[in-house]
Amino acid sequence: MRALKRSCSGDDMSTVRKILLGVGAAALAFVPGAALAEVPGESAFVFNTFLFLVTGMVVMFMAAGFTLLETGMVRSRNAATICLKNIALYSIAGLMFFAVGYNLMYTAGPEGVINYFGSFMPWSADDSAALAEGAVFEGSEYAASSDWFFQMVFCATAASIVSGTLAERIKLWPFLIFTAVLTGILYPITGSWEWGAGWLDQRGFSDFAGSTIVHSVGGWAALSGAIILGARTGKYVNGHSQSMPGSSLPLATAGTFILWLGWFGFNGGSQLALGSAADAIAVADIFANTNTAAAAGVLAAMVMSQMFYQKVDLTFALNGAIGGLVAITAEPLLPELWQAAVIGGVGGVLVVLVTPMLDRLRIDDVVGAIPAHLVCGIWGTLIVPWTNPDATYAVQLTGVAAVGAFTVVASTVIWVVLRLTLGLRASPEEELAGLDLSELGLQAYPEFAKH
Repeated sequence: MRALKRSCSGDDMSTVRKILLGVGAAALAFVPGAALAEVPGESAFVFNTFLFLVTGMVVMFMAAGFTLLETGMVRSRNAATICLKNIALYSIAGLMFFAVGYNLMYTAGPEGVINYFGSFMPWSADDSAALAEGAVFEGSEYAASSDWFFQMVFCATAASIVSGTLAERIKLWPFLIFTAVLTGILYPITGSWEWGAGWLDQRGFSDFAGSTIVHSVGGWAALSGAIILGARTGKYVNGHSQSMPGSSLPLATAGTFILWLGWFGFNGGSQLALGSAADAIAVADIFANTNTAAAAGVLAAMVMSQMFYQKVDLTFALNGAIGGLVAITAEPLLPELWQAAVIGGVGGVLVVLVTPMLDRLRIDDVVGAIPAHLVCGIWGTLIVPWTNPDATYAVQLTGVAAVGAFTVVASTVIWVVLRLTLGLRASPEEELAGLDLSELGLQAYPEFAKH
């Protein structure tokens, strides 16, 4: 588990006095010459829990960002289906991560035994030690439910990546069944290899906030689904990609801004502690690096699209921001600001380079999630040793390859089973009418019916 490694002793003062003392200690830590000391144990418990809850809420808001981004990038006759898919997948992730996902990801095996996954058991909170009379708190502690909530919203993010790639032609219920397997089993297993103190963690693999564990997993699942599902009807004609403009670029832009905001919780909360001035400084540094990488990704994508197409493409700029954010996620703490700009800028370049490559391969990615999340996730993970001396390129490559191989094979099996049983995609007639009609019974607005 991404466990906290801070410790402090508690005392027998009243709760109010303890909290006041904690606030005073935190303030004292910023006095010139004062050590970057931790606050007392129970106050650290409160601050750590607060960090998980607040940043978890911010990450949850990324679900709204994905919804707006995807809704803006699909045609109007599929917009309601995208909205339904996003609220449904978030709900499924919450239930599956409770039913099996959390313990599969974080239940460690016996001491000294290499772990490949945890246990297939429902999760339950245990705060008995913290609630016991005379409890002694260590600085590494936090409320159990706050940790579960924070980890659950990460799980939902991985499923959101798949939704946009396969939009406009995948049936609702097969997609939701795949989401249940992804969030309940596939994502937790690969996550346990690193964040669950599993075999990759023991080898020294480093993925601070999930460039590979979250974003590449979602990207690999999306890629395998796109290949098996096939392109939208009419997308490729005589070897050429046909433009299929989305319903609203302003919506897509608003969604990107919300995702950018959510990433501060995504990366900042992954510090996993706020019980000392050192932790507070680390969270602030993470915020600065995250923002810098996203900004560099936007501008790099804009410059590349101008060079390649003689005009600036807004969708490239939007995905450039996401690509920069995904790239810095593997190590947002240690880079200098200029290094964060380089890492994020390369992410923006990759978005522009990879998108036409997918078209040449006839892989239809409606929102550009594969370049932004998969390719930039790989890039961000592999470049970690540049700023983190404890990581090595060989181990980082091993982690990327292992997670990719497992996710592609497992996802492919699930997609194929769903195709052979329930069927995966809508008919050409249903695609033409729009999934809002075939899946939800909603008629598209007449002015958009021709698009």
